Amino acid sequence: MAIQGEELALACAKAADEVKAENIRVWDMRGISSLTDYMVVCSGSSMPQLRAILRDVAGKVEELHGVKPTMTEGKADTKWVVLDYIDVMVHIMSDELRGYYGLEDLWKDAKEVTWQKTAEN
Repeated sequence: MAIQGEELALACAKAADEVKAENIRVWDMRGISSLTDYMVVCSGSSMPQLRAILRDVAGKVEELHGVKPTMTEGKADTKWVVLDYIDVMVHIMSDELRGYYGLEDLWKDAKEVTWQKTAEN
């Protein structure tokens, strides 16, 4: 059985961390949003980094857990990409857009999920 829920959210966060994504946060959205159960948000400071984060999160999660996003919205060139795994949504954003849209403020009522960063980061 494929992973889902919090385990999938943490796998996405870890994959983003391994490719040096910045400011990775995971929120439990159950009871807060009807869109998804978990949100993962991370940033990249350059176009190559955004492309690498997108490639590696989707690729590593599929390789290690056999799960593909059901939909991908946006491209690295748009500076905001959403990988939709149904019960987990991963937002990969430029620092600039992340600051502008203020997702942390939007989801301030959600409980943040603690996760373990990779040792070498």
